[in-house]
Amino acid sequence: MTPKEIVLSGYQCFAEGDMEGLGKIYHPNALIKVNGDHELSGDYHGFDDFLNNFLAKIPIKFPNFDLDILNVTAEDNRVHVHVKLSADNLESEAVHMFVVEDGLETEFRIVDDSQKIAKALGG
Repeated sequence: MTPKEIVLSGYQCFAEGDMEGLGKIYHPNALIKVNGDHELSGDYHGFDDFLNNFLAKIPIKFPNFDLDILNVTAEDNRVHVHVKLSADNLESEAVHMFVVEDGLETEFRIVDDSQKIAKALGG
């Protein structure tokens, strides 16, 4: 699979709630970086850290969360995904940037409107 196909398969797993499948496309030492200065910002090391300390909080922090892909750009091993985020307490857009090496995501950067995220988180 191409890097773009790998990344898009991850969005499919996420949409289906298949966290096991999603975890399989991450390198064990993947670095996930979330921009901003709010309670979910920071670095996550490996998928389990990201799952337990970020993804598991989405349904609680962002009721009725939904993510729609607006655009995908891929070049070599880098994939950029422009997304729309919505929840009961959020309407925003973000860019997700991935690095894929040897068929696994080694880096995932979430660049969102951190002020809107912080406001939705109550901060």
